[in-house]
Amino acid sequence: MKKQQKRDSLDQLLIKTAIVVVSTLLIVYFMPRGDKFSYDYSIDKPWRYGQLIATFKFPIYKDDALIRHEQDSVMRKFQPYYNMDEEVGKAVLRNLYTAKLNEWQFPKANLYIKHIAQVLDTIYNRGILSIEEYAELQSPATSSVRIVRGNEALSVQTSMLFTTRSAYEFIMHADTVNFSRLVMQDLNLDEMLQPNLQYDKTKSESAKADLLSSISGASGMVQSGQKIIDRGEIVTKETYNILKSYEREVSKHVGDDSHELYTIIGQSIFVTLLLITLISYIQLFRADYFDNMRSCILLFALLVFFCIVASWMVSHKFMHVFMLPCCMVPIIIRVFMDSRTAFMFHCAMIAIISLTLKSPFEFLLLQLVTGMISIQTLRELSQRSQIVRTAAFIALAYMLFYTAYEGIIENDFTKIDTTYYIYFFINGVLLLFTYPLLYLLEKGFGFISDVTLVELSNINNPLLQRMTEIAPGTFQHSMQVANLASEVARKIGAKAQLVRTGALYHDVGKIERPVFFTENQKGISPHRHLTPQKSAEVIIAHVKNGLALAAKYNLPPIIRRFITTHHGTGMTKYFYITYKNEHPDEQIDTSIFTYPGPNPETKEEAILMMVDSVEAASRSLTEFTEETISALVDKIIDTLVSDGYFRNCAITFKDIETTKSVLKEKLKTIYHTRITYPELQTTT
Repeated sequence: MKKQQKRDSLDQLLIKTAIVVVSTLLIVYFMPRGDKFSYDYSIDKPWRYGQLIATFKFPIYKDDALIRHEQDSVMRKFQPYYNMDEEVGKAVLRNLYTAKLNEWQFPKANLYIKHIAQVLDTIYNRGILSIEEYAELQSPATSSVRIVRGNEALSVQTSMLFTTRSAYEFIMHADTVNFSRLVMQDLNLDEMLQPNLQYDKTKSESAKADLLSSISGASGMVQSGQKIIDRGEIVTKETYNILKSYEREVSKHVGDDSHELYTIIGQSIFVTLLLITLISYIQLFRADYFDNMRSCILLFALLVFFCIVASWMVSHKFMHVFMLPCCMVPIIIRVFMDSRTAFMFHCAMIAIISLTLKSPFEFLLLQLVTGMISIQTLRELSQRSQIVRTAAFIALAYMLFYTAYEGIIENDFTKIDTTYYIYFFINGVLLLFTYPLLYLLEKGFGFISDVTLVELSNINNPLLQRMTEIAPGTFQHSMQVANLASEVARKIGAKAQLVRTGALYHDVGKIERPVFFTENQKGISPHRHLTPQKSAEVIIAHVKNGLALAAKYNLPPIIRRFITTHHGTGMTKYFYITYKNEHPDEQIDTSIFTYPGPNPETKEEAILMMVDSVEAASRSLTEFTEETISALVDKIIDTLVSDGYFRNCAITFKDIETTKSVLKEKLKTIYHTRITYPELQTTT
């Protein structure tokens, strides 16, 4: 036994360790580290964070528009380099003297050749560009270029350069008095002209780089320890540039692997300690969750998922973290589990998310308040409208507390950033998706919500409808037990809707053979013709039959538990005692008269066992007085306690005493005899 206990303890320790390690790894992996400057700011908007102090010296970088303006100004002085090929001009002149001298056969041909040669000499000394290159100089407009001739580079106005077309026009108009333009046009001079200027890309790019390097990328410096901006100050254009410059420099510093390692270690320690605290809480106050690992998986899955989503939103600057419906977590946990656990996990979740924010105090304050409101406004989910109402309350609470907080900090309501009200409204809208999410989690994890319990409690449910028709006495008994049990549950803080639904179905197995149960009998009992063993077998079988019907009608496992535990491992004492009296000297196999169990393990199951036993026994009373009812309740419940049916159940003696008190009061009301009305006496 001790070895088994040690093995179980070791298994639980391994499970807890695995939960902490896996959850920590997932949360820390997605937490932002590379971007330490995760502030959200805009020009002409107030700075929403605390005072920002420069932790190191950095330049104030000029914005892109200013740099482009300065670059345009500098580039107006840019002079691209062109190499002059003097051989091109000489070749054109040789072609003119040789080829054209033989071809031109007209008077004064030599004079024309000499005139054209002089003009070409002037043109090629100034330089000819191709039409395409000249067009490039015009866009953007380049006023001058540098022409390299040998070892000299002379600055020449762009307007002084020729293209092949403008050079031809220049020749045509050089001396129209002495030389006929018509004759010149017939000489096809445009075919001789060739560009003698070639773009020097290397020298030009070097000159351009020198010019651009003269532009300073910064307009000033911020010293270490200097205040950049304080809370509430308006972000001006100048301040915006300083913030952008600081952000740019911070991004360079975070590239240091050692700094990132320290951040990871710090995040891991913080998250691990927080998760260990949650594990300890469950161990101390909700140890039964470890028996049902689905509960632990859901709890930590919700925590990890919302932390990852928040980290992703902050890292990618997607929307705003106040749009994340964090209150969805306590609502889900409250519906499926309990309020205390919901609040604990909500606090842990917002603490982890706050690590990713630059202004965590405001986030923590608002989320803490709205988390409490979400738990209070949704104690039991039985209608869809409750989700809508809760979402509206939470959105309104965000807005009111945010307004109050800003009023305290700013001392001026006109400075409140109204954009946050849009965030809170979106948060409330997203909370409406809690309802379909509850359905998915209910099916995926095998939980059951109050909405489903309410649906199962509807007497028009096919199985309950069948009970009313086949076993009306059993149905009335179940209804009575359901009413009593739900009242007890409310008094001792148990789940009233759960125990009510369980009570309606706990005796559903009696449908198979209803006449064998006293509440359905109208005449002679069929047990008169059976042996005590056979009668006990028939009575005990209603548990097995109930489970079969529950499976057929797809009742949730938690409801099936009420069918198996409402008698626990008790005995059919009537038939056992009858058989014992008939066979006083015989060794009796008590298992024949014993229910299969198990005994109750939750408050709700214990409540049903007590109420079911008391309600059934109360029908056998011959006199309904305060004394007889009180004695009956005490006797039945004290017997159940002394027989050890509640040893594995988390019900207290105070809860049991409260149960007794409620049952006594309710039974006195139910069985209270009506007063006898006096008869009117007549006089003769």
